[in-house]
Amino acid sequence: MFPILTQALAYVSRVCGFETVDSFPPGHAHARTHWSGAHFDIASDLKPDQIERALCEKIANTPLIFANIANPTPAMQRVLLDLIGTRMRHSGGQPVDLVSLLANAYRSPYTQEAVPGLRAAIEESGGDARSVLAFLSEMPAAFDVIDASPRQRGLKLVGR
Repeated sequence: MFPILTQALAYVSRVCGFETVDSFPPGHAHARTHWSGAHFDIASDLKPDQIERALCEKIANTPLIFANIANPTPAMQRVLLDLIGTRMRHSGGQPVDLVSLLANAYRSPYTQEAVPGLRAAIEESGGDARSVLAFLSEMPAAFDVIDASPRQRGLKLVGR
């Protein structure tokens, strides 16, 4: 009787969101992505897109937390790329620490590319942050993909 009660309590706890998750559900497109539960408090009742948004918000607020994610999704990488671009534009410095986090994520063959050619650039440079930064700075769409207007992305606006 006790094991049945324990299983029922565990199920109710998970469904109500009292537990935290450290990966996307099995069968999800990013099922190999996982994170440290000690650094991310993600409720178990969230849907995968809500989980990804919550992780992206945490990366945006505390970029160095990116190191605690294995096989980050392209959306998570884009948040870090945006932070790299912002730091380059506003401080004029080179955010070597953030680029190193990105390069470390690509050590896994399961990390999906957020920017075409990024994996090759990291592998060719041996993970050298300055070389990767040079590659990223040569790509006009690397940092402003989301902020680009429809005309900048080559989209034709109907009725204009």
